[in-house]
Amino acid sequence: MSFSCPLCHALLTHAENSFTCPQGHRFDKAKEGYVNLLPVQHKRSRDPGDSAEMMQARRAFLEAGHYQPLRDAVAKWLSMTLDEKASSILDIGCGEGYYTAAFAEVAASKGAQTFGLDVSKSAIRAAAKRYPQVTFCVASSHRLPFEEASQDAIIRIYAPCKVEELARVVKPGGWVVTVTPGPKHLMEMKGLIYDEVHLHAAHSEQLAGFTLKEEQSLGYEMRLKGEEAVALLQMTPFAWRAKQSVWDTLAKQEDFRCQTDFSLHCWQRDL
Repeated sequence: MSFSCPLCHALLTHAENSFTCPQGHRFDKAKEGYVNLLPVQHKRSRDPGDSAEMMQARRAFLEAGHYQPLRDAVAKWLSMTLDEKASSILDIGCGEGYYTAAFAEVAASKGAQTFGLDVSKSAIRAAAKRYPQVTFCVASSHRLPFEEASQDAIIRIYAPCKVEELARVVKPGGWVVTVTPGPKHLMEMKGLIYDEVHLHAAHSEQLAGFTLKEEQSLGYEMRLKGEEAVALLQMTPFAWRAKQSVWDTLAKQEDFRCQTDFSLHCWQRDL
């Protein structure tokens, strides 16, 4: 299985260090092994996605094992749902590849290929260097560079994607696994930032063309050192609301206790 051209949507042919389509559009592989399939006209900024600093903070936090129960839970779901004839899975918003590498182990046991996609070039560069067993690309999650009905499963951990694109790319009978924040996710951290803490809204997403087959809540308490708490805050969408005093308070923590609350949903593509 290969990519499709982000400009004309024709199948890309891989030869040596480049991908080309019948229309002559060419995309060269970087020395790290990934390919950039995000044309300039599809970018919303000069360098979209997480910065190198944000990526490094996230990697340090994840590699300390604080979100490993989540990674293990999603990998277990994949192991149970992927067909033995599966050929390809895709991790959307894969970042530096922490989750993707675990999913690739499951896919490989089924004989399937694993793709990782993110809009951040710095994250994909780091992922490709570390996990050569995965095929990584820089691309938009709203314009997936894959053919129709080409993926046996797509994983979305906090990643946005148009439902129409999921329905187009996932095979009939294939799967979409989503992870979103549960109501009480990171309440203690939010309490340092906001005068009044509001619970996350209950999950209400509907995926047209898919049937919800399973859902699960996963929550546990984390005990973080100061630098880990700072890294976690840097990963969150409410980091920009945090005053300097919040960053300073977290940095001084020796045992910051913070609740996780994840909502996992497993959707099957209608036949």
